[in-house]
Amino acid sequence: MIRSILRGIAVCGVAVAAFVVFGGRGARAAVFAPSADFGGGLAAAPGEELAIFSGGCFWGVQAVFQHMKGVTSAVSGYTGGALKNPSYEQVSTGSTGHAESVRVAFDPSKVSYADLLRAFFSVATDPTELNYQGPDHGTQYRSVLWYTSDAQKNTAKAYIDQLAKAKTYSSKIVTEVKPAQDFYNAEGYHQDYETLHPESGYIAINDAPKVANLKRLFPTLYREQPVLVGSTQP
Repeated sequence: MIRSILRGIAVCGVAVAAFVVFGGRGARAAVFAPSADFGGGLAAAPGEELAIFSGGCFWGVQAVFQHMKGVTSAVSGYTGGALKNPSYEQVSTGSTGHAESVRVAFDPSKVSYADLLRAFFSVATDPTELNYQGPDHGTQYRSVLWYTSDAQKNTAKAYIDQLAKAKTYSSKIVTEVKPAQDFYNAEGYHQDYETLHPESGYIAINDAPKVANLKRLFPTLYREQPVLVGSTQP
């Protein structure tokens, strides 16, 4: 909790400087990534699919997906390390191998995995920042796509190749593509953080603009009311 408070208050000074220099995504302004050339079709029948995304502080990543049509759940948590049931304090040391992550459940008949990728790369994260995002530094903030199927793996790799060839970013994309590992839900106070703490300086500078950019750039994918985790977390 102490580190959470520090992120929301003390780190805010660093975040303010980043906002002034770089613009509305904390570390950089939103990038309007092109639609995917591969894997962008919708499923013929309703269902549920899972995917996990790591791209910096999970507060903002969670908020982006919570505001996307077709997403039925977006939970903040930890994955990528060997430590069982890690705490936020342990992950924040950068020594556990875990990354702050968001597990997304979605209906592929309403939103494709490729659409999720497009939003992720456009507004949720800067895929050119290695082991940090904006004011947050450490391997726990690395950028990773954790796939749960071969189709997701192929779509993710094809999309990264497409973005690289199109020179969508001025620097190299460092986002990794890896098979999903055990996912551990983050503590309850981390869930729905962007929605519940709009007064937070960190949120106002780094995360609220991500949701605003989602609405501005992808109005057909955006929904005003987020799907929240609520009180189901410990």
